[in-house]
Amino acid sequence: MKDEKGILLESGTNELEIVEFGIGQIKFGINVIKVKEIINPVPITPIPHTHPYVEGIIELRGEVLPIVDVAKALKMPPSSAPDKDKFIVTEFNKQKMVFHVHHVTKIHRISWKQIEKPSQMYQGLETQITGVIKMDGHMLLMLDFEKIVTDVNPDSGINITSVKKLGPRERSNKRIVVAEDSPLLRRLVSDTLEEAGYVNGEFFENGQDALRYLESLVENGDSIKDNVHLVITDIEMPQMDGHHLTKRIKEDSRLMGLPVIIFSSLITEDLRHKGQMVGADGQVSKPEIAELIQMVDEYIL
Repeated sequence: MKDEKGILLESGTNELEIVEFGIGQIKFGINVIKVKEIINPVPITPIPHTHPYVEGIIELRGEVLPIVDVAKALKMPPSSAPDKDKFIVTEFNKQKMVFHVHHVTKIHRISWKQIEKPSQMYQGLETQITGVIKMDGHMLLMLDFEKIVTDVNPDSGINITSVKKLGPRERSNKRIVVAEDSPLLRRLVSDTLEEAGYVNGEFFENGQDALRYLESLVENGDSIKDNVHLVITDIEMPQMDGHHLTKRIKEDSRLMGLPVIIFSSLITEDLRHKGQMVGADGQVSKPEIAELIQMVDEYIL
């Protein structure tokens, strides 16, 4: 696994690598960046009165990690061939967690442009699918691991009360552009910005739509600073990811003065350099929403 990860790409290329895994007959994907390693199952210690998705805890090289049964989280049947089961050890949202899946097949390198957003017929705040990939005659579903983690531990999600602790806020007419593919997180970020006094937000579900909007504002020769004052972007988004969006903004002489803050579950000390390489002005790990607001204050007020 670690050897495979050595082929990881330069920042801002709008490409990613995904690990393909299966639950039953359905194939899913997870961004390689989230994966620390893939191991064979080890003994699990059950924990009484825990969340139904949580099988228990395991010890891995001195660390005690919770393990989540992905089949249970998706309300699917248990494995029919337990001897092929795998544990995917992950790190995102500033925490490590293990996901129990039925089998792991291969790693694919793809472009974010190949990932289509879920159809409105099965998309909603409660869906666990963030994207769909057509892959060699079959569909690969990008699973929303952040939502599963938040379901298991709601305190790990964005908490608007942390913004209230910042004290009384002045209202601001500054306009902020936000690129975030999760409908739930778009709503939470919108509510949080309003709570912080930033009432003029423009929200887009991927980097491509956000970039088109920014480019449309300056096509008539208007200064971007008269229309938009800051950009907040997630990293993982269909069509165009946040690193590529940041790179495109910073390489465009009409837009390069815009402050860009990356707000993502993938901000770790090991990965922070990727945002720096594309020119991000700031990077904040989800779910540290109060830290995000303080950084917005620095660049806007």
